[in-house]
Amino acid sequence: MIAPIFKQISVSIEFQYFLAILIGIAFGYILERAGFGNARKIAAEFYFDDFTMIKVFFTTLIVGSAGLLFLNWFGWLDLDKIFIPRTYIWGQFVGGIVLGAGFGVGGYCPGTSMVSAASGKLDGMAFVAGAFVGTMSFGDIFYDWLKDIYMGGAMGRITLPEFLGLNPGVVVFLVILMALGTFWIAEKIENGKWDPYKKFRKEPRKIIER
Repeated sequence: MIAPIFKQISVSIEFQYFLAILIGIAFGYILERAGFGNARKIAAEFYFDDFTMIKVFFTTLIVGSAGLLFLNWFGWLDLDKIFIPRTYIWGQFVGGIVLGAGFGVGGYCPGTSMVSAASGKLDGMAFVAGAFVGTMSFGDIFYDWLKDIYMGGAMGRITLPEFLGLNPGVVVFLVILMALGTFWIAEKIENGKWDPYKKFRKEPRKIIER
């Protein structure tokens, strides 16, 4: 596991794997109970009908970033021991567009597709199979063709506070403000007070079943 707490205490690798399995099961169960194993619920995000997914993402971001910041301030966690993947601006930018397009068309992200497949949904299984084939194809066939894009804009291991030249606490505060603003806008749209698609709808707007 990449959890930094295991860098500071002595825990067997077997226990780490066991805990990882438990966390994975709990995470999958929560996603399923929240309805994220249903492509309709996730696709509703792109139709401005249901913003549960973005609310969950921002809540996770706030709790995670603020939690790490405070644990570091109290001396309970060394942020230098947290794994930070390398940043490749162009590769991750293009990859984000491709992933987002797949997200919108298929109604799943990699994690939710696994939850859907595990619950027996055929579309989830098809999505997982497609992700597997695409990943293998990229590594074996397309990597050399797209290497310049994939490795483009290399910046090494850099964090957002370092990139912006701001104190980590300031960055976390700005993220919280952004999340609160997003929550406010999402509530306005879900309650029908603002409908970006109003001009294009032939029928009254309705929330997709959860």
